[in-house]
Amino acid sequence: MSYRAFKQVDRLVALAVLGAVGLSWFVLVGFDAFTIFVGELNDVGHGTYTLAKAASYTLLTVPRRLYEMFGYAALIGGLLGLGGLAGTGELTALRAAGMSKLRICASVVLTLVLLTAIVVVIGETVAPWGDQSAKALSLAAKSKDITLGKGGSIWAREGDTVVNAGSGRTRPAGDMAAVDLSRVRVFEFDKEGRLLTLSVAARAEHLQGKWTLFDVRRTEFGEASANSTQQAEMHWDSKMDPDLLALSIVKLDYLNLVDLARNITYLERNGQDARGFREAYWSRLFYPVNVLVLAFCALPFAFGALRSGGLSKRLFLGIVLAIGFYFLQRAVVSMGNVYGLPPGVSNALPPLLLIAMASAYFRRFA
Repeated sequence: MSYRAFKQVDRLVALAVLGAVGLSWFVLVGFDAFTIFVGELNDVGHGTYTLAKAASYTLLTVPRRLYEMFGYAALIGGLLGLGGLAGTGELTALRAAGMSKLRICASVVLTLVLLTAIVVVIGETVAPWGDQSAKALSLAAKSKDITLGKGGSIWAREGDTVVNAGSGRTRPAGDMAAVDLSRVRVFEFDKEGRLLTLSVAARAEHLQGKWTLFDVRRTEFGEASANSTQQAEMHWDSKMDPDLLALSIVKLDYLNLVDLARNITYLERNGQDARGFREAYWSRLFYPVNVLVLAFCALPFAFGALRSGGLSKRLFLGIVLAIGFYFLQRAVVSMGNVYGLPPGVSNALPPLLLIAMASAYFRRFA
């Protein structure tokens, strides 16, 4: 086939795949968003949370849902796109003209590369902003004591005490869950609104029903003086609800790479455990690789399903592969944590395994 013919083939495959991916993406994101919206209806009437705010909350999270669902849409859309070409006999014609299965699958992946690049940009810009805005909207309406500031910082109030934290996270601690806050400032005011004390801590931890501040500089303000003391650890007598505070914490999976890298540097510099942030960082870094590898490795099933099972079989195979890859990745990453493998290596193993399996298929059946 000539170069011009190859370009026409790529265009034909691209149009078929784009349409199928777009439809799959719309259905998956629409169903997911609708489910979240229905769940938010249970909170309508709490505080100033209205139906319009529930709808706004859902819409603000759509960019993140587009990011999360794209991998599945790319896989299913690729299978459906080739299935559509097979149904019209065009795929058979391409094979009869001498195009290998590998070359046809490469056309599909080339189409997905552009879409993946766009989705990665969404995941690094609009999606984190949308999630932080959705959190801020929800908390402002449901709770008068906690708000989110610009950049995702946390502001909370308890009586005459105001607390600010640069970031926060939840983590398992035995049978309980602990809440960790980083870059904490605690402002204590009197009844007239005068600042009495300011405590600046590297982090705060809620564990076993009590709050503890670490690496604290506490300043007490008098009428015309200020006295500062430094403590490595200090009990913080606060009744602030950690469960409510945990709702204001943006999940690690929703942070962009820049924020994850900044938190990793901060935690490591202060001798704290940055494992969760490193795992999220490498997972985000490997996102486009996983999407493209998974879609590419699912495409061979389309050729085997053309004459038997049709659409339902292609969908079933695609969904099974996507679920299998998800659990494989989780298992490998978890085992890597147990055995001390670097997060980059743990995240690279699942796609490498799929590539090896696909290569064996193409060598045998292409």
